[in-house]
Amino acid sequence: MSETDQPRVRSETKAIKGPIQAAAEVPQSYNQERSYVPFRGLYDPCPPRGPRTYVVPPNQYITFQPPNLPQFTPAEALVYGTLWPALFSPYRPQRGGGAQ
Repeated sequence: MSETDQPRVRSETKAIKGPIQAAAEVPQSYNQERSYVPFRGLYDPCPPRGPRTYVVPPNQYITFQPPNLPQFTPAEALVYGTLWPALFSPYRPQRGGGAQ
């Protein structure tokens, strides 16, 4: 079997050098809160709804638990709801006190 016939396997740990920092795992450039506009049919009797929002949690971008991930102190972890800063996602309640 030649080198070009062999299946290619992507290794996620190949590029890791030394301890992993939180910023290296979850890029801060992406927006956790996303929005979309629901489909409105031409003959839909209901009034149109505005843009809807949802949150994509940071754990969707971390495919494995890397070693040496920074940790909050136990007191901070209770406040933030997670032990790892890379997995923290701020919660913003919907205006009006409920789900839309």
